[in-house]
Amino acid sequence: MSPEKKSTTTAAVLLLLIINAAVVTTKSTIEPCSNNDSCNALLGYTLYTDLKVSELAALFQIDPIVLLSANSIDISYPDVESHILPSQLFVKIPIICSCVDGIRKSVATHYKTRPSDTLGNIADAVYGGLVSADQIKEANSISDSAVLDVGQNLVVPLPCTCFNGTDNYLPAMYMSYVVKAVDTLAGIAARYKTTTTDLMGVNALGNAAIEDGDILAIPLSACASNFPKYASDYALSVPNGGYAITADHCVQCSCTPGSRLYCQPASLSVSCSSMQCKSSNLMLGNVTVQQSSAGCNVTSCGYGGFVNGTIITTLSTSLQPRCPGPQQVPPLTAPPTVVSPDMALAPSPSPSQAGGAAAGGLPGSVVPSSSSSIVLPPSANGPSGSFSSGCSLVNPLLNSSIAIALVLFLKVVLPFL
Repeated sequence: MSPEKKSTTTAAVLLLLIINAAVVTTKSTIEPCSNNDSCNALLGYTLYTDLKVSELAALFQIDPIVLLSANSIDISYPDVESHILPSQLFVKIPIICSCVDGIRKSVATHYKTRPSDTLGNIADAVYGGLVSADQIKEANSISDSAVLDVGQNLVVPLPCTCFNGTDNYLPAMYMSYVVKAVDTLAGIAARYKTTTTDLMGVNALGNAAIEDGDILAIPLSACASNFPKYASDYALSVPNGGYAITADHCVQCSCTPGSRLYCQPASLSVSCSSMQCKSSNLMLGNVTVQQSSAGCNVTSCGYGGFVNGTIITTLSTSLQPRCPGPQQVPPLTAPPTVVSPDMALAPSPSPSQAGGAAAGGLPGSVVPSSSSSIVLPPSANGPSGSFSSGCSLVNPLLNSSIAIALVLFLKVVLPFL
């Protein structure tokens, strides 16, 4: 090989190495942690094929009724767990976000391999890009990813964040969302009723640029409970537009306008403990009003948590300037059978957005939408995330390196052309 050709080849190889080093697969927001507490979180997930409700729930090892409730789907629908949900439907998957090896993640999901499965297929197709093949490989100490035994039980680490359950001092629940090619940060912010500034702060973004496959932590406004620590549903939080099912499927709670947690008997026919408030004729969720010259006397029967198999109810009375109207709760929908563009992208509407449904009657609505580096802990006024990648962090310095490499490459090559 002539010296000229050798120099050209060497320069080309160096350029390819630099460009390859700059290639980033996906980036994900990482929250460091140092304690053993956990929180409720959500995954934004798009079905890769038609799945029964029970199959989708089994894919993430969660209760089918909890899954349906989080998406405002009517759990009283006949044989609802056998209903087939259509491919490409976007749903919210409720998960428990734990502290594992110093970062927040969910490790409760396991996957049993099938013939022809690969780690890439499991990560990208089955779990919709919420996890990478390398993360599954590392979590399961797999030495040769090309060899998977049929029926092998794999831990699937899934992204999640807690950020103290707040966003800018207000209650929030965080959803891990896989960016699509059509997404923009402004579009995502508008869809989930937040701002690009908030999303950039939460995800530690230097600018509004996002890429297909990136995973964002999206804060959803929520209603937080104040149940006692000894209650089994202590720290229950419900995002706006959805429901949480609790007390052995006996109670369903939602987030009403004004960020108030409202709980009432669930629509399932199950054996439940008494839901009547002591010293009254009111049942859980009931509210009475009485106008007086001084204002409006409001008496309500609220939910105080699930303790040792008992539904705790609390009776409260207050004098308010005006009598409240019917309690507005997120409307429910029958399980979907087809996917419209709105159902593939949009979240559940908030009660104020869709008009809601008065408590006691719950009509239908639409179905919702939708590596690590340690960073500083969240600030006092809200979370501060780490937007990182499995390869290398994208930054101006890296882009400058590529530009310099191109200039050097041209200087070497052009004299020989």
